[in-house]
Amino acid sequence: MKLALVQPHPPAPCPDQTLAAIESWVTGLAALGADLVVLPELILPGYNRPERHRSAAQPLGGAWCTAMAALARTAGTALCYGWAERAGGQIFNAASVIDKKGTQIAHYRKIQLFGAVERASFAFGTEAPAVFDLGGTRMGLLICYDIEFPEHARGLARAGAEVILVPTANPAGYDHVPEILVRARASENALSIAYANYTGTDHGLRFGGRSLIAGPDGQALAQAGSAPAVLLVDLPQRQDCRPETISAQLTDLRQPFGAEETAR
Repeated sequence: MKLALVQPHPPAPCPDQTLAAIESWVTGLAALGADLVVLPELILPGYNRPERHRSAAQPLGGAWCTAMAALARTAGTALCYGWAERAGGQIFNAASVIDKKGTQIAHYRKIQLFGAVERASFAFGTEAPAVFDLGGTRMGLLICYDIEFPEHARGLARAGAEVILVPTANPAGYDHVPEILVRARASENALSIAYANYTGTDHGLRFGGRSLIAGPDGQALAQAGSAPAVLLVDLPQRQDCRPETISAQLTDLRQPFGAEETAR
């Protein structure tokens, strides 16, 4: 599978402008053979825009979902994107995956809300992270802060995920997340992780860039710097990595103090 990741400046105030930019990115990457394009957290309507989260949030099947599904069909590539979802009286920090036929195949609401702004805007997700199949590859879906907790990545790995997609909005000053934590999650679970961040500043919040696609050995298959960027890689299989670099933690873990051993 050829996976692409977009690291953009924060989106424009108008969602229609953002959708036009997404169309340009996705069309170009599809022409390069991308099977899946991963976009950042809350690309619609924007991350550091709390005044828009409630007013602009949409339900599943709304105009944003319809537009993204149409784009996936037209471009012939799958899409993963973050957005603000309205469900009843609650607003969620959500992410969805749409296959190249325009069918939604995964949807997830962020469990680990980060900081006062997110907790003021959104309700906590309560359902387990999504696991799904895309093009013969088993995948999992998390959002930003979720990947910093080993338990969530480990749960997806135990459910058979070979790749974890992570739309994110990581601020500047938190470089340890892509440089250490994302790589560790990939290595300890012997899977690939696509971590898609912003760069630049939005309403006083500066993003750290450093978007990353890490392989099952924890090494970067591709990584962005601090400028807008796109990454495009052929995802490796576990067997393509040197055997001595692949973690055996999933099968070797022993639970102390009389707890049952956990096996994959």
